[in-house]
Amino acid sequence: MIVVRDTEILKGKRLVATIGFFDGVHLGHRFLIHELKQVAEAAGLPSAVITFPEHPRAVLHSDYQPKLLNSFEEKLKHLDSTGIDYCIVLDFTPELSRLSAKEFIMSVLANQLQVGTLLIGYDHRFGHNREDGFEQYVAYGEACGIRVIKASQYSEGEAAVSSSEIRRLLTECKVEEAARLLGYPYQLKGRIVSGYKVGRKLGFPTANIQVDEPFKIIPGIGVYAVWVYLNGLRYKGMLYIGNRPTLDNGDNITLEVNILNFSGDIYNNEITVQFINHVRGDIKFNSLDELIAQLRRDRETVDKILIE
Repeated sequence: MIVVRDTEILKGKRLVATIGFFDGVHLGHRFLIHELKQVAEAAGLPSAVITFPEHPRAVLHSDYQPKLLNSFEEKLKHLDSTGIDYCIVLDFTPELSRLSAKEFIMSVLANQLQVGTLLIGYDHRFGHNREDGFEQYVAYGEACGIRVIKASQYSEGEAAVSSSEIRRLLTECKVEEAARLLGYPYQLKGRIVSGYKVGRKLGFPTANIQVDEPFKIIPGIGVYAVWVYLNGLRYKGMLYIGNRPTLDNGDNITLEVNILNFSGDIYNNEITVQFINHVRGDIKFNSLDELIAQLRRDRETVDKILIE
């Protein structure tokens, strides 16, 4: 996949393209992109996904905080795995947002991006205030030589496949269901920072994680079985998200992972955790002994869930 930021390199080409934010690059997105590749192959033309580095609403409203499934770099990696030819990175600006669908199709898609065929997501709308619909897109495309076609609808069984549905599942701790709709386990990347060091005293030393992407969704509070990727190696991990009510540490939510069968100083290292299973919710125990006993049971559960 060639990532295009300077659209000058597209001059002289003719593309089959689709457009969207594509947060998550989930099964619904992949279904659309598979159809895009089929249309492109039939036409003998390259395939292209047009996307944005920042959430459009965050550009227009400075106080808007998007809840993302992927960082931009992660999104590019997932798009690359689909086998498309080009990913065109289009900066979303206030000026761009004021373009009508007709203006966008004619000035941006036709003249700037060399789109010959535009595949529209089944329920996707664009342009200022999203005023127009598919029939208008077709007419605007015909006026400037772009064939506009609508993608097939996709659903996974009875469940709707959408980024908003996946976000809901994650906030409800349903990481297994979220992974099924994503097509891969949800993950967080970050840096290991110094914490309270209480886990070490309890016999469960933990790595506290400061997540790199501030707008990524943090799954709901509880204990999870996770795969931990650290210094090029994979480990089993028991990850906790919460405010440690038994220890009365206040309201601050922390992410900390106990890496099974691991010891060593790893502060300031980069770490990635992949969510595999929700083990239990948060509990306020009556004593530290009760907490330690539960952590031992949790570790046994995690060890059984994560099969090498």
